[in-house]
Amino acid sequence: MGREIKTRRIKFRYPVGSLRRHYVQDDLAMSHMVSVLSAAFPEGEAFMIRSVRAVADQIADPELKNQVAGFIGQESTHSREHRELNERLQEMGYPTALIDRATRRVLEARTRYSSAKYCLAMTAALEHYTAILAETLLSDQRALDMLDEGEVRALLLWHALEESEHRAVAFDVYQAVGGTYRMRVFVMWFTTFGFSTLAFLASFISLFRDRDFYNPRLFFRSVARLFGSPFFSQAVFRRLASYSRKDFHPDEVDNTELIAKWNAVLFGEQGQIADHVH
Repeated sequence: MGREIKTRRIKFRYPVGSLRRHYVQDDLAMSHMVSVLSAAFPEGEAFMIRSVRAVADQIADPELKNQVAGFIGQESTHSREHRELNERLQEMGYPTALIDRATRRVLEARTRYSSAKYCLAMTAALEHYTAILAETLLSDQRALDMLDEGEVRALLLWHALEESEHRAVAFDVYQAVGGTYRMRVFVMWFTTFGFSTLAFLASFISLFRDRDFYNPRLFFRSVARLFGSPFFSQAVFRRLASYSRKDFHPDEVDNTELIAKWNAVLFGEQGQIADHVH
């Protein structure tokens, strides 16, 4: 609690021909992984917004109410900006439209058939994933080195910063409306299984359409780099597992300095993408 969550009016552009086929460090597996995640983000963000809005009238704390407003503003912008990238990726041959439709059907069904608290617990779990991935990107130079200069790098760094800023909001809302520890942990691991399964299938479908997938040497070297990256480190899995502790809270890992640093790098007086903000 106590952190201002700002909605930034920001816009990214991807002119035709500005992205290489394997636009993440010329790497097959990483480019497809980022594309699958980007394809799932718009409907994923929409689900999170619905889940928080469904219980917003139960929140009494004015500070948390303000943070919810910031959370919704940031997630809405993420959804819009990833749709812009996804359109360009679709034109390049990535199946982002297919993944978007599948994600929408799954999450709309979850909203329709699950309780408001279940959906909120799922949102808190998904926010735990995204915050860990975001803070790994922002804090590990090896992860940063995987991104080329350009608009996709700028988008991912901005998204990572805002995920780090609002990482505790859904969790705090879940606690505020009486969500239980038992449901929180059950939903986390059920979501982990479901998300991992769907992400694997989507990645395979995406790779299947890429001719480089059929080059065994290139494919296996690329996959080895992916699983050797900071995103699959023991530190990441330890943080994921910490969610199962009864006394867990997202803010137990202090990211204050990390947020201040990247606010300055991206949006300071000489900020890398200050000119993207309107």
